Amino acid sequence: MPNSPPAEHAEHDPSTTGSEMYAPIRMPGPLFDEIAAGGGSPEAVAFLVRGERTRRLLLLRELLDRLDADPALLGPLDATAVWSALEAAAARAPGPVDDLLLSPQVGSWLAHTLRRLHGTASGPPLWADAGQLAAVAAAAAVHAGTEAELLLPARGAAVSLPALGMVRLPGPDGDDFHAVPAQARGGRITVHGPHGPGVTVRPLDAPESAHWLPVHRLGTGPGLPAVQLDDLDPYRDLDEPIAPHRLGPDELRAWHGLFREAVELLRQDGGAGPGGLRPEEISRIVPWQAKDEDAGLPVPSSGLSASTGDAFASMVIARPQDPVALAETLVHEFQHSKLGALLHLFPLVEDEERAELHYAPWRADPRHLPGLLHGAYAFVGVTGFWRARTHDADTGRRDRAAFLFALRRLQTRMVLRTLATRARLTVAGQRLVTRLTGTVDGWLREPVEPGALARARACAVSHRVEWRLRNLRCGEDERDRLAEAWRSGAAPVRGGEPLVVPGSRGYWQDDRGALFSAPEPDAGAASTADALLVAGHPEAARSAYAARLRGPGAPDPHVMAGWLLAHTALHPADRRLLARPERLAALLEAVEPARWTRAARWLAA
Repeated sequence: MPNSPPAEHAEHDPSTTGSEMYAPIRMPGPLFDEIAAGGGSPEAVAFLVRGERTRRLLLLRELLDRLDADPALLGPLDATAVWSALEAAAARAPGPVDDLLLSPQVGSWLAHTLRRLHGTASGPPLWADAGQLAAVAAAAAVHAGTEAELLLPARGAAVSLPALGMVRLPGPDGDDFHAVPAQARGGRITVHGPHGPGVTVRPLDAPESAHWLPVHRLGTGPGLPAVQLDDLDPYRDLDEPIAPHRLGPDELRAWHGLFREAVELLRQDGGAGPGGLRPEEISRIVPWQAKDEDAGLPVPSSGLSASTGDAFASMVIARPQDPVALAETLVHEFQHSKLGALLHLFPLVEDEERAELHYAPWRADPRHLPGLLHGAYAFVGVTGFWRARTHDADTGRRDRAAFLFALRRLQTRMVLRTLATRARLTVAGQRLVTRLTGTVDGWLREPVEPGALARARACAVSHRVEWRLRNLRCGEDERDRLAEAWRSGAAPVRGGEPLVVPGSRGYWQDDRGALFSAPEPDAGAASTADALLVAGHPEAARSAYAARLRGPGAPDPHVMAGWLLAHTALHPADRRLLARPERLAALLEAVEPARWTRAARWLAA
């Protein structure tokens, strides 16, 4: 892959009718390198979009082949009418129909339906999932202004039109799925339900009403594409279909205000380099909806965001408290979209090893190597975002940015080293990791205010030590041999591979890390062990941690990590303990509290 790494995918030529033409896509080396370094010009991102279009058409072709082979999959719907409506719309308005097929709503639905057909997903009646193709055809007819008569899947009184909105029929709502007749003509659509008269709307420009809920739009600037704020589409979540959840007026107003300020912030950064983002390249934001199974999340729900490779440039986001947090999240998730699109063109890791063993500084749980690659790519963008903020006029924001830039570049470089040494990368994957490493290494040479740099280094160590104590354990044999060596006065035994602790998933709050992020310690919290440690009083901090560790029950990993950090601040020669803190935790199980310091010094030696 010296300058032009090939990525071959079959691409349907929409100008053909009776037969399909396929041609390879070859990504120019310079465009690959732009993406691989963490950034991407408009030309590079457009190339990724082209690849996504090819993939989308291939998946659509697979679905159509399955429906041809088994028309009963559509249940009461008519496959012939659906395909005719789609063809007629594409012939009259190829651009808008192409945009519709590339929309996140169609991408998520299509991938979900194919997983249903392959037996790897669940959902409503299968005909309702497959029958969403009829809703796609109806939306295409609306865009093109063509005529079509179709049966559409309805959930209770709701009929979804992808990327347009939702028709609300008269009568009671519910979760039952049934087919309803619809006619499209001249940009209008009329849908007939079992209760009351039909509903006619003009989806492209009709305002919200009792019978029509349009997709919300967030402006990105004069003459630029708007971003959808989607609270309606049944396939807007990452997994199974979900019911609509319309935002209230106050929540909608808050999103508009946050997004407007986030756009202004992102415009200051340009957009092509790592951490930059052109807001108009985002397709959709889905406001996050809390669910019962979210209790074990490895990230805080207040900062939750997620995306899927099935829906390019779409992201699920819990509404942040301020525009800076929203801008950071948009950068983060668009990075995931870019890497997901690149992975559709190139294999980057030779083995898809899914054992969750590796440290990811931005999560509470261990990660597998593909997830680690995604995290590293996303946080190169996050690091670049905070680097740009170090030049902001606002002093408080600038100070926080200096800390976060210093912290994230250290943490991301650590993960890139893990990928370079542990992952079996393809040639393209090696090129990607090399370019990302070059970006971060360049940032590591940039000066940062000494206080912020020192706090960032301490915060990075603190998080890693606590993560290891929460997620790793010594094997029983190593623990027993350590205890025996301590009792006999022998030298400590060498360490083996740690064990990942089963069932220890779930988010833990890095309270100490939050204290490191503040330039000045909180005077009201000065008496806590964490505050004493962060303020530079390790002797008092170690005593405070020790008092908490002497209580009943298993040692708190947060307190144990704090005790060890305070101990190594007092005894810098013992810092090697920080590399394998789980060994000290195993040893201290057999040591009375009064001798912990002596045991730590013995183990470090």
